[in-house]
Amino acid sequence: MNHKLKIALYEPDIPQNTAAIIRTCACLGAKLEIIEPCGFLPSDKRFKRVVMDYMDWDKIDLYQSSEHFFNAKKNQRIVLMTTKASISYTKFKFDKNDTILFGRESAGVPEKVHKLINDRLKIPMNENTRSLNIASSVAIVLAESLRQSKLI
Repeated sequence: MNHKLKIALYEPDIPQNTAAIIRTCACLGAKLEIIEPCGFLPSDKRFKRVVMDYMDWDKIDLYQSSEHFFNAKKNQRIVLMTTKASISYTKFKFDKNDTILFGRESAGVPEKVHKLINDRLKIPMNENTRSLNIASSVAIVLAESLRQSKLI
């Protein structure tokens, strides 16, 4: 079995963020999964400018909807990163087969997705701050999960 941490993006809507996450996953050896629909096209100039030559569609799994995603993952652990969680990602034991799901930049994930996932984590932040950029969040959590799984 191929053990590779997976980063999943729920209906991403900012092309530069998705492109930066593609680069992060390529550089750190994580699999990227995108749950459609996206709020942009791959031909978007902003996307192309950031993704540069790191784009490889063979290394990205696309899911037509959240239903397709959850059906494909029914026997796998999904970890949701959300500002609504109470547990810090540093207090969690990641596994090398985890899929770490990040919500849409503008709205996170809907309540129905929250209810499907048992493991919900947050990145602790200073008070009076709303959220980190999703590309920064992916890099922070991916690095920790790779460290814990001894994949880097």
